[in-house]
This record gives sequence, C-alpha cells and structure tokens, in this order.
Amino acid sequence: MLRLDHITVAASDLAEGVAYVEQALGIAPPAGGAHPLMGTHNHLLRLSETAFLEVIAPNPSAPAPTRPRWFAMDDPRTHAALASSPRLMTWVVSTSDIASALAKIPQAARPAIPVTRGNLEWLISVPPDGSMPFDGAFPTVIEWPAGPHPASRMPDLGCALVAFEIRHPEADTIRSSLTGFLDDPRIRFSREPEPSFRAVIRTPKGERQLA
Repeated sequence: MLRLDHITVAASDLAEGVAYVEQALGIAPPAGGAHPLMGTHNHLLRLSETAFLEVIAPNPSAPAPTRPRWFAMDDPRTHAALASSPRLMTWVVSTSDIASALAKIPQAARPAIPVTRGNLEWLISVPPDGSMPFDGAFPTVIEWPAGPHPASRMPDLGCALVAFEIRHPEADTIRSSLTGFLDDPRIRFSREPEPSFRAVIRTPKGERQLA
C-alpha cells in the first residue's frame, strides 16, 4: 500500500538548507517551487523515478499562512532545532488511495488535505496543528495525481537512496504500525534515546551520508 516517496530536510532559510545538503552530498538540489497554503518553498533532488530529497523552509516572500505550517515548522521546538542547523526532519510515503491508507494505518496523521506547488496538486496528511506523529519519525502520507511521478520530471543528477535509518525511542512501535503496509529493505529502524535520521545516498562522487 505504501512506498517511500521522499525524505525532507528542513531549514530556517532555504539557501542554508541547500548549502547544508550540498556540503554533505557534493550536489546542490535544484529549485522546486512554493506552497501557497503553507507559506513554504523548496528545492528538490531526484533519487529515482519515484523518489526524491526535499529541502524545505518558510518562504519569507509569501503571506503568512492562515494555518500552522506542515512538518511542525511553526513549533517553537522546531525553530530552536533549526536555528542551530538544517537537518533531516521527516519522511513521506506515497499511496494510490490516501483515504484507505489513513483509515487502516495505526498512528498515521490525519486528515488528508489538498496542497499545490505551481500547477501540481496533491493530497497529503497534515493535522490542523501541523504536528507530526513521533517527532516526524512516523511518515507523512501523500497521494499524487494519476500519471508519471513528479520525480520523473526532475533533473537526473546521478543520485540514489541506498539506506534510510529512523532512530527513535519508540522505533519498535513505528515499525510495528507500518508492518504489512510498507516493505522496503532500505528503511531501517533503531531504538535510540533521541529522534534522528540518517540517509546514505549514492552520488557520482560515491556514497555520502546526510543527517
């Protein structure tokens, strides 16, 4: 039912987020676009025809959103964390039927809302307060419109996801909730005192790590 769709690096400032990824991977993610509903904008790096890396930050040129931003970006704890450095904040899985997925998957955030970037529109699970289950360690769920995945239209810069590790004190609960819905050997869970992520990405310059 679910497939790894993208991993998200959050930053207080988009340029800082792009520089953070470029320093780690040796490649700068190309420009993406803006999300009017959320007051954010992003850069995107293709990892396959159906997956990508997103760098996202509040858009200072956009009007303040009328609701809390997604990925807990308006949470004071997120502000404090990103003030020190951009970081991998969460991950997103895709489905062809988000209503069914959210009804069946324990712990999944709800509801599904429509979001746009340019002429692209999709459904994504975002609670009214913008929060994320398990500090972002539980994935957000997305449903793209029918047709080619957006990643297939991104420039191919020779990058691919090798492994993605989710570290969290309740990692066993997260893994159990996703059992039967998500089967991807690249995704690994480990029980650690503090939530964090680590991605291993193959680049034209070899394997690099991003956290």
